[in-house]
Amino acid sequence: MRLIPAPETLAASAANAWDVLLGGGVADLRPTPASIIDEGPQRTVFRYRREGARRERGAPVLLVPPLAAPASCFDLRRGCSLAEHLLAQGHPTYLVDYGPISFSDRQLGLEHWIGDVIPQAVAAVQRDSGGAPIQLVGWCLGGIMSLLATAADPRLAVAAVATIASPFDFSRVRLMAPIRPLAAFTGGRIVTALYRALGGAPAPLVEAGYKLIGIDKYVRRPLTMATHLDDRDFLAQLEAVDEFMGNMLAYPGRTFGQLYHRFFIVNELAEGRLELPGGVVDLADVRVPVLAIAGRGDGIAPADAVRAVVDLLPNAPLVRYESAPGGHLGVLTGRSARETTWAHLDEFLSEAGELGGRGPRLDALAQLA
Repeated sequence: MRLIPAPETLAASAANAWDVLLGGGVADLRPTPASIIDEGPQRTVFRYRREGARRERGAPVLLVPPLAAPASCFDLRRGCSLAEHLLAQGHPTYLVDYGPISFSDRQLGLEHWIGDVIPQAVAAVQRDSGGAPIQLVGWCLGGIMSLLATAADPRLAVAAVATIASPFDFSRVRLMAPIRPLAAFTGGRIVTALYRALGGAPAPLVEAGYKLIGIDKYVRRPLTMATHLDDRDFLAQLEAVDEFMGNMLAYPGRTFGQLYHRFFIVNELAEGRLELPGGVVDLADVRVPVLAIAGRGDGIAPADAVRAVVDLLPNAPLVRYESAPGGHLGVLTGRSARETTWAHLDEFLSEAGELGGRGPRLDALAQLA
């Protein structure tokens, strides 16, 4: 570990230190240009605009973020933007953004996003793209909601679903292990009373929770920066992640309650079914190709929690599981994602487009050997 820059890197280190501390930063945080094509409650649908005259040749892709995290997860910075990458691959690329959540939204449950927001966004993208079925790409809870929305409505114009860092068996999320005995002892009343009083999980608490999970990285951050002062791209990634973490959003109270009780405590999703107002959503009703990608260093959605979805999709014509380097955000948009996660995604979107929702089921677990 080198704290003092080597002579050959001294000039680069000094320039980077100046830009980080006094020059306004080193990351190119300009968002990929986009236009609004549709708006509704908790729903703004954007179409990313292509620069230059690149020809569109792929199926339309709708990016679905999780709740409480900025939609910029798909457009973190220039060079590490999945939206930018998909455009370069020729896909008409869209994003649904839920916007800020306020106390007045506290009665909104998961069924609002699964039964209204995502289906409305899919319909808007289909209209804008000329009627083609849509390929959904969701990160974390966005992937879970994408699969549930697809299962809930067989008429939805979805051609394929890709989930990235989306856990389906929460008993395998080791970070939750200490909470379950406490919840069992109290009947879940402490957390329930807290989120009801607050109307959900406010943005500062969400941000604090994410930082607590990666507390070791934040403790080591000054040392990490000092040992990478000559690596401008590394510093740019740190800066972009800090910007992302500083813009966390709130969870609505009712949705947070469903996540807490149904996912974390009861682990209902591990059975492939979720009971919501209006009926039970069963993942066995998913009949389109599915890709699940896990981060090998993900503490929020460990690989075995992500891989559990493979056994919950008996009627999907194609199911693939892949793993890639990175933590929860890094597997989606880290510096190595282009050669790993995005390469898996490119191959799947192409294969799913050719398959057209038909063909033999691929047992992804057999590929792990």
